[in-house]
Amino acid sequence: MIEVKKAENESSLNLIRRFTRKIQQAGTLQRARGLQFKKRHESDLKKKQKAIKRQKKERKMEYLWKLGKIEKRRNG
Repeated sequence: MIEVKKAENESSLNLIRRFTRKIQQAGTLQRARGLQFKKRHESDLKKKQKAIKRQKKERKMEYLWKLGKIEKRRNG
């Protein structure tokens, strides 16, 4: 934690400026901004559920293609 105490004849603007400089030197703000958009790892259960859902969708698309209701997509 960064702490800055006001000197006797120091203006508020100088105090804020000094505080800002200390935060930049400590890297606190950069670390906080870096963690802001960090994604958590997916659990194994979620990965399995997604895989099952993807496989069901692929089977359904294959079934519809065999019935002639949709055209097969071309890769590329």
